[in-house]
Amino acid sequence: MTESAGEFAGSRSTKHNPRLDEELEHEVQGMLKAERATRAHEWREVEPVAEGDPDIDSDPAGTLTGGVPEGMTEDAVVARAELARWLDRADFPSTGPELVEAARDHRAPDAVAAELERLPEGQTFERIGDVVRALGYPTETGPGPGASETAQEDS
Repeated sequence: MTESAGEFAGSRSTKHNPRLDEELEHEVQGMLKAERATRAHEWREVEPVAEGDPDIDSDPAGTLTGGVPEGMTEDAVVARAELARWLDRADFPSTGPELVEAARDHRAPDAVAAELERLPEGQTFERIGDVVRALGYPTETGPGPGASETAQEDS
């Protein structure tokens, strides 16, 4: 791949030709710069959610889409997803302090870094599942070793 005009060639679409890519990019420039819709015809705008209608971004039942794996709680699923959001596969295998540093490098919130700081010392973690189990969250394979005895009995 080559570089031209300060732009990496790999950033262009492989589905369209360069002319169509530029047209598509030009279409969204107004929205990106104005941070609002810029259509001249109101009928082309996306219709907003009416007052009293449910928010289309949330599940009305308050449950996770696709459900919760057997043996896990919604809180455990959300915690695992939040930890995985801030850690890449390239961050593994690592120790607890290395994972804290990696999360901070990825600009993770302080709550995520604080959670990772609870990891036991001297242990190497191969994947996010190992991290979640070490923090005591239940997984599909059962509660983690860091789980309290009362939490295990309640399951």
